[in-house]
Amino acid sequence: MILYEYPLHEGIRTMLRLEHLFDRLGQLVPRDAPVDHHFALVTVFEIMDVAARADLKSDLLKELDRHRGQLAGFRGHPGISAEVLDRAVGRIDHAFDALHALPGKAGQALATDEWLMAVRSRIGIPGGTCEFDLPSYYAWQQRTPAARRADLERWMQTLAPMAEALQVLMGLLRESGTAQRMVAPGGQFQQSLPQGRTYQLLRLRFEDRGVLVPEISGHRLMVSVRFMQADAEGRMRPAATDTEFELTLCP
Repeated sequence: MILYEYPLHEGIRTMLRLEHLFDRLGQLVPRDAPVDHHFALVTVFEIMDVAARADLKSDLLKELDRHRGQLAGFRGHPGISAEVLDRAVGRIDHAFDALHALPGKAGQALATDEWLMAVRSRIGIPGGTCEFDLPSYYAWQQRTPAARRADLERWMQTLAPMAEALQVLMGLLRESGTAQRMVAPGGQFQQSLPQGRTYQLLRLRFEDRGVLVPEISGHRLMVSVRFMQADAEGRMRPAATDTEFELTLCP
């Protein structure tokens, strides 16, 4: 089974991008090769670029507070475990407090590091980090993997509160939806969304045979899925077969 996710809200689009970057960073930092740590640093700079949006931090704090209020409404409900509820609220509280205590934007402290900013100014140029362009960066790449990793982990600390907030929020969002079995006749599917209810994330899961690719679109009134497949020249064409899939809409 392969899972595709599609944001139905602009804020979720940004969160998914950041989550993707943090996931990549988490895979690259434990490795030892200098090229892996080079791309880990590239990813840190990409996170800083996405996180530079002025209202991102406040949006995350508002979402954490909203979820905290929703969970508080379940307290005392006979079908809800108080222990599980307390753990969920505790995760939200910890993420909220850490992000709220972070001064300025995520990664703002890194922007004052002259060495990092010198690397950042060259890293987007094709071949711009060669040893003759940035000898100090080349020297850093020759350090031991443990030394480079220690630097990366130190730089990541200023991003950690945002990573934690994203992990908590996206986990709560994904758990809020209920999966339903669907069929796309002839590879086409459309579904109207109920008025008065807002969904933030669409999740689509289907059997992956390396053939079909879903093209997803959606807004507050309707979602649509069109399954595509590559022709002999590699161009994507609509698939004409009935396709079963699992659809989850997360409010």
